[in-house]
Amino acid sequence: MLQKIKGFESYLISEEKSKATVMKYTHDVTAFVQWLNGQQISKTVVQEYKQWLEGEYAPKSVNSILSSLNSFFEWIDHPEYRVKSLKIQQNAFIEPNRELTKAEYDMLLKTAYEQGKTRLYLVMQTICATGIRVSELAYITVDAVKNGVARIKCKGKNRVIFIPSKLCKMLQRYIREKNIRNGAVFVTRRGKPLNRSNLWAEMKRLCVKAGVLASKVFPHNLRHLFGKTYYAVYQDIVRLADILGHSSINTTRIYTAESGEVHRKRIQKLGLIRDYFLHDTT
Repeated sequence: MLQKIKGFESYLISEEKSKATVMKYTHDVTAFVQWLNGQQISKTVVQEYKQWLEGEYAPKSVNSILSSLNSFFEWIDHPEYRVKSLKIQQNAFIEPNRELTKAEYDMLLKTAYEQGKTRLYLVMQTICATGIRVSELAYITVDAVKNGVARIKCKGKNRVIFIPSKLCKMLQRYIREKNIRNGAVFVTRRGKPLNRSNLWAEMKRLCVKAGVLASKVFPHNLRHLFGKTYYAVYQDIVRLADILGHSSINTTRIYTAESGEVHRKRIQKLGLIRDYFLHDTT
C-alpha cells in the first residue's frame, strides 16, 4: 500500500496540484491505511471509516478527508469504494462576532497608518479592494501595479484582477520609498513574499490597538468584506464568482448572507402581523 500512496503522490504532482494539496491528500490516505490496520479495503469498510470520522471531526473536515480518499480510489481504479460527503446545511446568517464591518475595517486602517505600519496598511487595502486571496499577494508585482492589472494563476486557473487606480498610486509611492525594482511588492525582511502566517500575526496585534474583536480580524475576512460589498452594490453573483476565482456559485453564496439583525428588521417591515388583542375591549 505504501507504494500505491507514493504513486498517488506522483500522480498529484503530475496533475500540478499545489504542494499543500499533495501533502494533504497523501496524509489523509496514509491515515486511512493506518486505521485499516491490515483490513482489506471495501465499500463497507470505507463506510465504517466515514462513521468513525464523524465522531472525531467536524462535518467540513470529514468531507475534506473523504474527498482525498475518493480521489485515491479513482486513481487506483476502484471507484466503487467511493462514499458520499456529509450534507451540511449552510448558515443562513453571518455570526455577529465574525463579521468585519466597514467601520471596523476603517478603524484597522487608521490604526495601522498611525502606528507607521505602512506595509500592513497597504496589504489590507490591496486584499479588500481586489478580493484576492492572501496566497495571491505574490501576484501583486511591480509590473502589475504599473499596468493596473494582476494576472493570477491559482489552483490550475488563470484570472485577471484589476487594481483600482487610487490604490495603484499608493502602491507606486510605496515601491519608490522601498526601492523595489521588480517582483512582489509585499515581501518579508528576507525578501520572500508575505504569507498568511506573517499577515495573520500582524493583524492580531493590530486589532488590540484598534479596539476590534480579534474573532473578526483575520486576512480572509478582508476578502469576505470585498465580496459582501460588491454583491450589495451590483447584485451580480455570477460576476462575483468570476472575480473571486470560484468554480461554483454555491461557494460564492456565503458573500450574499446577511446578519440576523438585518434579516429581523426586514421581516418586521413586511407588515404581516395583526394584533387584534390590542383592540379587544371584551
